[in-house]
Amino acid sequence: MAHRLLICAGLSRGESVVRNLAYSNDVEATIACLRALGARIDLDGDTATVNGVDIRDAIGKTAVLPCNECGSTLRFFIPICLLCGEERVLTGSGYLLNRPLSVYEEIAAEQKLRFEKTTGRLTVCGRLHSGVYEVAGNISSQFISGLLFALPLLDGDSEIRLIPPVESRPYINMTVSALRDFGLEITESGDSYFVKGGQSYSPADITVEGDCSNAAFFEALNAAGSSVAVEGLRADSLQGDRIYKILFENIKSKKTPIDIADCPDLGPVLFAVAALYGGAAFTGTRRLRIKESDRAAAMQTELKKLGIDMTIGENDAVVHQGRLHAPSEPLDGHNDHRIVMALSVLLTVTGGVILGAEAVNKSFPDFFDKLKDAGVNCTYGMDK
Repeated sequence: MAHRLLICAGLSRGESVVRNLAYSNDVEATIACLRALGARIDLDGDTATVNGVDIRDAIGKTAVLPCNECGSTLRFFIPICLLCGEERVLTGSGYLLNRPLSVYEEIAAEQKLRFEKTTGRLTVCGRLHSGVYEVAGNISSQFISGLLFALPLLDGDSEIRLIPPVESRPYINMTVSALRDFGLEITESGDSYFVKGGQSYSPADITVEGDCSNAAFFEALNAAGSSVAVEGLRADSLQGDRIYKILFENIKSKKTPIDIADCPDLGPVLFAVAALYGGAAFTGTRRLRIKESDRAAAMQTELKKLGIDMTIGENDAVVHQGRLHAPSEPLDGHNDHRIVMALSVLLTVTGGVILGAEAVNKSFPDFFDKLKDAGVNCTYGMDK
């Protein structure tokens, strides 16, 4: 939600305030991209004061947007960059620009827009057209969200038609909610989203809600024998990952298979909880391959070091029952924040070392500090 609210504020004409921010690497990438497009953002503690910009106005030179390793930032900003008709360059590190962008590539080809990928850089140029967009519903919701940010600013009306099956709908709902908070009109009808053209974002004073995705790792400590209470989450949250409590209970009571198509980011922590509760079967795992790592394969490799076998199919996975033991070698974080945090839960039981633990900076830079506050004996980075 922090990404979504910051982008809406950056596209608003006037001053907005976004509160309760956590400055992870990913959130910092979104802030940097908004600044590159001309928005003024002043940070004070956990609060950002944002003076937005009319993104359709060229700023006189090629803007370079540093997306770092954040897939959300990259996919949200590509359509936004196609509003002014001028050249925009989006840069990325690590695996980022190898992640799928086919939806936008096809749109650019159809509308004769420039879409050129080189090592670490994506250059786009041209003006996005209003109209009907048909998008597969089982690809990343970030493509749909990116279009939803941009289409209201076009002169004509547009429609996004999702081709079933539709996965990760809660993430689309989060984007629609953010747009409405900033005064935009989006109409839903079944698998279609109607977007009136010629709209403007209105400034807002808004607070980022608690993050269910990150909270799940602390709730998972209870499966490892701890007693942790997680507070500060909205009961009416639209976040798809709010379902983690129910899924943990389903794993514990053997109500499987568990479908994670609408909450793929929970995959690693669900696999960890399954290892603690004697195994579980999962479906809807296909998109785990195209995250920061191949998350199913990464967890399979690391669980093996802990004594737990896991098998992976095309769109399913099984964590088998086994006896969890201390690893005989360091675990690998696979440069993936969610893998590191899921493995950390398991190591509160067995002890051990995770290499590449700094990956938590992507979404939760004070994760290990929070673990210490909860009573976990751990050393991290320079503390070691």
